[in-house]
Amino acid sequence: MDEQRPKVGAGVVIIRNGKTLLAKRKGSRASGTWGSTGGHVEYGESPTQAVIREAQEELGIEIGGFVFVSCTNMLKHGKHYIDISFTGEIISGEPYIREPDKIEEIGWFALDALPSPLFEPVRIVLEAMKSGEHYFEVTD
Repeated sequence: MDEQRPKVGAGVVIIRNGKTLLAKRKGSRASGTWGSTGGHVEYGESPTQAVIREAQEELGIEIGGFVFVSCTNMLKHGKHYIDISFTGEIISGEPYIREPDKIEEIGWFALDALPSPLFEPVRIVLEAMKSGEHYFEVTD
């Protein structure tokens, strides 16, 4: 029998001129929700290396200027994730959809006028930015 272990996810919320870049998820868990760029941390990668890779793969942009925001232990829907989240900025490129099988739509949204529904890890990051809390436990 295989031993079950949590997966590690990493994400980055990009904010520019009071707006955040969000992508509507497609064809995966939480399809139809609005999320930031990110994904699974691969073996040998750091969380920041993972979000750099994911931003390039998903949106064709180079990102940097990372600031740690939160770590979430999420045990929901039969899945267990440790999610590490940052804020960051675009260093070069303009975002466009490079993975149309995973992203339906992208857009810049004012922080006080976000689309709904939000992907839960992104909702938590935005909450962490307001509250100053850095660690969250989320269960069914």
